[in-house]
Amino acid sequence: MTPEDHKDRPSRATEGFFGRRHGKTIRPQQAIALESGLRAHGIDLAVPPSADLADLFKANVSAIQLEIGFGGGEHLLHRATEAPATGFIGVEPFVNGMAKMMAALGKTPLANLRVYDDDATRLLDWLPQASLDGIDLLYPDPWPKKKHWKRRFVGPANLGRFARVLKPGGRFRFASDIDSYVNWALLACRDHGAFDWQARDATDWHHPYEGWPGTRYEAKAIREGRRPAYLTFIRK
Repeated sequence: MTPEDHKDRPSRATEGFFGRRHGKTIRPQQAIALESGLRAHGIDLAVPPSADLADLFKANVSAIQLEIGFGGGEHLLHRATEAPATGFIGVEPFVNGMAKMMAALGKTPLANLRVYDDDATRLLDWLPQASLDGIDLLYPDPWPKKKHWKRRFVGPANLGRFARVLKPGGRFRFASDIDSYVNWALLACRDHGAFDWQARDATDWHHPYEGWPGTRYEAKAIREGRRPAYLTFIRK
């Protein structure tokens, strides 16, 4: 990676990861699965990426997708299983979620899936320019208190990161059940200028994405009476 690759990258400030990294203490068997799984599937940012990001995967892939904050991994595992010719990168700094994912991959390894267990902004800054076909940010922490809104992942700095790593025509998908965050994301993408919102009418963004398997966060939101929104933006 040359100095030119870095010069247009946003500097890290308050736009990185906020929140817990640990929940319940993981069991010894989970800890073993976590350690061995990260050795097999983890991405080491100390190693510069290949100019062709497809080299990151053991499988022969023709497109690459990133999911930021995959939680327990239900959606990411579904997509990686259904699309073996696509390379998937999943980011999850929460240890318990990563342990669950590594346990699943220990039972059913996927050659088209890699993971990163730290701050997504560091991975975004590591990725080559125009190297991704899509980014999913699904049910991110909404930071509902107004004084914490600056901690929301969608903002000018991170949208700049998305714009840098997405190919022209690449897709950014954002799902949330929190109205204030949905409006926040719409305004942030409009103001950034690199993204076009793909809404055809006033109702279609309340319909799940094609092939959507659902997530436990979505199920919880619906049980509690909140209506999810599914936004899609295209990189200009």
